[in-house]
Amino acid sequence: MKKIKVGVIGVGHLGRFHAQNYSKIEQAELIGVYDVDYDRATEIAAETNCQAFKSLDDLLEAVDGVSIVVPTDKHLEAGLKAIEKNVHVLVEKPIAVNTEEADTLINEAQKRDLTLQVGQVERFNPAVRALDQFDLQPKFIESHRLAPFNPRGTEVAVVLDLMIHDIDFILHMVKSPVAKVDASGVAVVSDTIDIANARLTFENGAVANLTASRISQKKMRKMRLFQKDAYVTVDFLDKVAEIFQLEEDASDATMILGEMGIGDRKKQIGYHRPKISDVFGLEVELEAFVLTLAGQTVATVSGQEGRDALAVAMQVMKQMEGQAI
Repeated sequence: MKKIKVGVIGVGHLGRFHAQNYSKIEQAELIGVYDVDYDRATEIAAETNCQAFKSLDDLLEAVDGVSIVVPTDKHLEAGLKAIEKNVHVLVEKPIAVNTEEADTLINEAQKRDLTLQVGQVERFNPAVRALDQFDLQPKFIESHRLAPFNPRGTEVAVVLDLMIHDIDFILHMVKSPVAKVDASGVAVVSDTIDIANARLTFENGAVANLTASRISQKKMRKMRLFQKDAYVTVDFLDKVAEIFQLEEDASDATMILGEMGIGDRKKQIGYHRPKISDVFGLEVELEAFVLTLAGQTVATVSGQEGRDALAVAMQVMKQMEGQAI
């Protein structure tokens, strides 16, 4: 298989990880990196055995696809430059500052039949992937994504920094339009919202309650899902998925916890703890991007899905306007 030539635009904290992971992917050839801080680009290029480009145009001339890992307000500019050079794009979340900019990127990529993938890395978390074998149709979801304070990322509200991961995953599972948004938030240590809670009500009746905070004592990234005959928990941080399910026959479960019901209506309570692959979500995400460019059909997060998550996040932000302390 011919290797796909890739590059990274922006090699700060997260961009460095993109470069490192591309250098490990068999199907990819990391050509180079670009950053407005050329010294930083040179440092990361040396780490990953590629070229540090002084000119963004020169990098784009040399690659098939790029990761865009610059501040969100630069996504449109960098994305359009890549698309105009007929280069496929993986842009970190959120896809853009607003839905208008997202639509511009999506439309321009479609005009040129280019891939536009959004970096929603939790979709590639092995604990999430382990749930693919189960029929998930949640009616109530509760998520907590908490982190200790870190000045990096505070230029955007915690909704766009952290909660958008859970918004994206929930939209992917529920597959129904959002009918109502209720939200509140507080700016504690920065000029933007640091802790937020949102309640999403969907047209199919499902409800999701999301909490995101970047002023917690310790990290937590957990989600609980409730549906008819099943309760599911996902720990994104420790990469654990657990399913408690009422089943006619739970013989394939990790263990049988008991029975419920009477007579012919009796069901077994099956506990499933699927085996989790020892992989990193970012590497799987970037590999999916590379394989897509090689013509293979793999699961990715499209520009439209990134736009949908952003649209809901913007609704949450709008609901919080005037409420933040």
